[in-house]
Amino acid sequence: MAKQNVAEQFVDILARAGVKRLYGVVGDSLNPVVDAIRRNPAVDWIPVRHEETAAFAAGAEAQVTGELAACAGSCGPGNLHLINGLYDAHRSMAPVLALASHIPSSEIGLGYFQATHPELLFQECSHYNEMISNPEQMPRLLQTAIQHAIGRGGVSVVSMPGDIASEPAPEKSIEHALVTARPTVRPGDEEIDKLCRMVDEAKRVTLFCGSGTAGAHAEVMEFAEKIKSPVGHALRGKEWIQYDNPYDVGMSGLLGYGAAYEATHECDLLILLGTDFPYNAFLPDDVKIVQVDVRPEHLGRRSKLDLAVWGDVRETLRCLTPRVKPKSDRKFLDRMLKKHANALEGVVKAYTRKVDKHVPIHPEYVASVLDEMADEDAVFTVDTGMNNVWAARYLTPNGKRRVIGSFSHGSMANALPQAIGAQFTDLNRQVVAMSGDGGFSMLMGDFLTLVQHDLPVKVVLFNNSSLGMVELEMLVAGLPSYGTGHANTDYAAIARAAGAYGVRVEKPKQLQGALKDAFKHKGPALVDVVTDPNALSIPPKISADMVTGFALSASKIVLDGGVGRMLQMARSNLRNVPRP
Repeated sequence: MAKQNVAEQFVDILARAGVKRLYGVVGDSLNPVVDAIRRNPAVDWIPVRHEETAAFAAGAEAQVTGELAACAGSCGPGNLHLINGLYDAHRSMAPVLALASHIPSSEIGLGYFQATHPELLFQECSHYNEMISNPEQMPRLLQTAIQHAIGRGGVSVVSMPGDIASEPAPEKSIEHALVTARPTVRPGDEEIDKLCRMVDEAKRVTLFCGSGTAGAHAEVMEFAEKIKSPVGHALRGKEWIQYDNPYDVGMSGLLGYGAAYEATHECDLLILLGTDFPYNAFLPDDVKIVQVDVRPEHLGRRSKLDLAVWGDVRETLRCLTPRVKPKSDRKFLDRMLKKHANALEGVVKAYTRKVDKHVPIHPEYVASVLDEMADEDAVFTVDTGMNNVWAARYLTPNGKRRVIGSFSHGSMANALPQAIGAQFTDLNRQVVAMSGDGGFSMLMGDFLTLVQHDLPVKVVLFNNSSLGMVELEMLVAGLPSYGTGHANTDYAAIARAAGAYGVRVEKPKQLQGALKDAFKHKGPALVDVVTDPNALSIPPKISADMVTGFALSASKIVLDGGVGRMLQMARSNLRNVPRP
């Protein structure tokens, strides 16, 4: 049997760790690894048009599966293109292994063609970032990188010169069992006892949930019922906590709606569950706050805590719920449920006024129809900007759907590449990219990747011919919009020219038929919807402190839309409120 080289050993270890595909763009220093993949049936090479797409796709795959995903870039400019998608994956805590191929090892430090220092460039967007400069470092270095990505939840980067990849692998290399799953973390009894006392002493408790409540829906509902607590959520917590939730009071933050803001400010005790909610201007500073998080570095960095609990949300609640005393007083919960329903009733009035006849089409109407027509287990990928607003307010979670976006990193152009990674995990599952024309056009070349691989991704393009969120930032700052307009492009025609299904929608009555036909199409499809550029949004509460940074873009904006099926959910929850 022929002796393995380092590249072949590298690919074998990825396969042992569960990696099924490597996204990237081929190139000289990467060629030995790509050739090793060609000869290894366990791993597929997925060529894309831009390495940024490769990193976004890997991050989305990791978020959908919960398992390690991988991407690669050739030396210098090739791996530099990975960096934005890796930042997003890292901040989303998606386990991703990135191979940053490097220039010949003998030329490092000598100003060689395409020379960079990947071990420096990727330092901030990774848990582990090291270079294989000698074959003897394999396989231990790669195994260490994999365990960092999986164990800590985020990115590991391995850089490797092309000549090292072609070297023979060490004969007696040490391979050990790989860590491929994360453990649960239980807080100590002392912290559980302290938290139990605080809950028992509080008359009004509110739970505010983030993505750390994934897998803990039943535990959160049981705890909320026992202590009669309203349950609000951040954007990344929506898909995990809002469905089948009779205690739901909506979402707080820049894209918020309902009574979540009031519930977090009018309680005696606020418990933050698995959320690193970044907008501390929306958090209270005059109530007791407890934070529960499996990442200790998250504890207390957004607000002053009265108790920090290091632990997995599900395990923490399993320990806590049996110990707390049940509460019988529902007054606070019922009052927040009524406020929530009333708030949604108010905004829906604007949405229901001839919206199905409005031209240009209301983007809220598009999102609402999309929500109703999409599959019950669809994966939505959402571009940053106004599409985040429509997804937050119109996509209805049900425990089966997934909603993925650049919610922590806030990058443009994420929806299309993330849809690629999500679709590769299951070719039979419906994947819908909610793209803006600004984001879509930025990485539009990778629409060709959909065509090349015949991926059945459906791109629903909210085309308002502008960078809508940026225009709002300028508006709030008192500046005239400048440099934000786009040419009125027919993206459906571009899709058809690329060999995909494409249809342009300019009138509301065309929308349902266009979506139905696109969803029935077996290959990639693009529905180019011409939307109203003047459709704007507003958070539920505004103060001067909120009008900073990104908040500037949303804090003074007028809502001319609704909240989709969430109103029906709120009305349903009111059935539990006793009549006076």
